[in-house]
Amino acid sequence: MDTWLNGVLNLKIRFISVFVTLSVLFGCAETQLIVHTAKKINKNIDKRQQQKPGRYKIGNPYQIKGIWYYPNVNYQYDETGIASWYGPGFNGKLTANGEIYDQNALTAAHKTLPMPSIVQVTNLENGRSLKVTVNDRGPYAFGRIIDMSRRGAQLLGFHRNGTAKVRVKILSEESRVLAQSMKNGATLARIGTPISKSINVSKDKVSAQNLEPPNGVQKLSSLSINRSLKERQQIEVINKSGIKENSNVVRQTAVIKANNLYVQAGAFTRFDYANRTAAKLSELGSVKVSSFKRKGIEFFRVRAGPISSINGADKILERVIRAGFLNARIVVD
Repeated sequence: MDTWLNGVLNLKIRFISVFVTLSVLFGCAETQLIVHTAKKINKNIDKRQQQKPGRYKIGNPYQIKGIWYYPNVNYQYDETGIASWYGPGFNGKLTANGEIYDQNALTAAHKTLPMPSIVQVTNLENGRSLKVTVNDRGPYAFGRIIDMSRRGAQLLGFHRNGTAKVRVKILSEESRVLAQSMKNGATLARIGTPISKSINVSKDKVSAQNLEPPNGVQKLSSLSINRSLKERQQIEVINKSGIKENSNVVRQTAVIKANNLYVQAGAFTRFDYANRTAAKLSELGSVKVSSFKRKGIEFFRVRAGPISSINGADKILERVIRAGFLNARIVVD
């Protein structure tokens, strides 16, 4: 009897062990299937997001921190000031014109320029310059004129410092063409996007003839003349942070040593208004009124400075804004 009971018990134990083993196996397989499916769905979502096209947008006037901004088409835009950059906290989110923000793309945020626009941003501290596409709004920190993507900041060499003195100039012809193409329904291609391999290029042979240079111009060596396009595109520029980029993305320009910082309270068409503003801000130190002409109209601008550092300029800008000059800004001159 005991032998029979022991046999039944052993059989039950084996059955339970087999059942548990199969449950674990099927459970693991089911879990792997769910994880694999989730990954596949996420990949599809990411792919759709990356392909999400932007749209042409100017936008209505808007108010941030008590200051009004007026988006407009300005193909003469050319300003100096302080650049900042933004990245991880915004990566993958929508930009103001409906694109998916990519911190590794050559894009930027601007308060008023049309989206998209093409601008040339030059770091006045090291001479590095590159083109970026404006596809977002900002920055809204006082004293900043453009917010670069992380990649743009890296290439311009101020990723670690966080800010830099820059010149921002809209490229009018490229921006006009881009705006018209976007209005006609074209999809925005990011700067640096490789040309499609499907484009047919003529393979006809082209004959070349060496010509003598004009008088007074030094003749180039045969090495530089005969260098192939591929070789030239592989010439690399290495910035201080060790990042390598093709020279057709980042240009090296002359560094202007006299990059003084000023806080500009405003520009007025009447000298008496400018003079009263300067008197009101005299406690800031050196405040001067200077004149300039734009489109034949004389303006009188009021500036405090020169200021030795960006941090110092930020503090003076804050005081000027508190004094009631909400459109005050930092300039580099």
